[in-house]
Amino acid sequence: MRDFTEDVAAEIGSVGDTDVTVNSGQDERKLRVAAIDDHALTLQGLKALLGSAEDMDLVGCFGTVPELLAATANDDRLDAVVLDLRLADQSDPAQNVLSLELVTDHVLILSSAESPYLVRKAVRTGVMGVVQKSESPETILSAVRLAASGKGALTTEWASVVDSDPLLDSVDLSERQREVLELYASGEPTKRVATMTGLTPNTVLDYLGRIRAKYAAAGRAEHSLNKSEIYRLAQQDGYLPGPMDVG
Repeated sequence: MRDFTEDVAAEIGSVGDTDVTVNSGQDERKLRVAAIDDHALTLQGLKALLGSAEDMDLVGCFGTVPELLAATANDDRLDAVVLDLRLADQSDPAQNVLSLELVTDHVLILSSAESPYLVRKAVRTGVMGVVQKSESPETILSAVRLAASGKGALTTEWASVVDSDPLLDSVDLSERQREVLELYASGEPTKRVATMTGLTPNTVLDYLGRIRAKYAAAGRAEHSLNKSEIYRLAQQDGYLPGPMDVG
């Protein structure tokens, strides 16, 4: 598998060193941005950071996605939204990103790197990037500008998510095949997986064979993976929730 992190570093360097100009000329306007986080201290920090950027118009900071949607329902679309990965209302990160499509095309995930499972779910929705809360203010601002411009914010966090994911990086496994992996690894027998997905048992077995082959090709396991080993790998790669992702 290619080293995505090295590719990113070689091509653009760090996000913090990237100079992005979204608008130019006399008609240059400020970027309309907003932030969502359930921690008051973090939200205050984002308010100060985004509000101090001369090229940004901070529309607001909110604790939940519904709060932002209600406050911006009659406004122009946002250029970017900074979204905390895990919110106190226990909302699903992927669903949050999809809900925000009502007001923006560009969502940047703010993460504490605490859950590969939740990060993976968010990445699959087509977010513009993932940036850790521990990054420098300059790096976070650069990531917001990149996201607002429609470019991926290729931070180390984002690169590691993609590079460590054998299925996201493969054209051979479809969304249905990933669904089979999740159901089978979570304990469902082959026939039950077939019923739940509308596939034949033989097709389920074929998909499982491809999944095993993919892990073997990546040097992660042998071709003869049993269910418990598949479960462990699926948790490692964020396809199943770990103990910290439940409740």
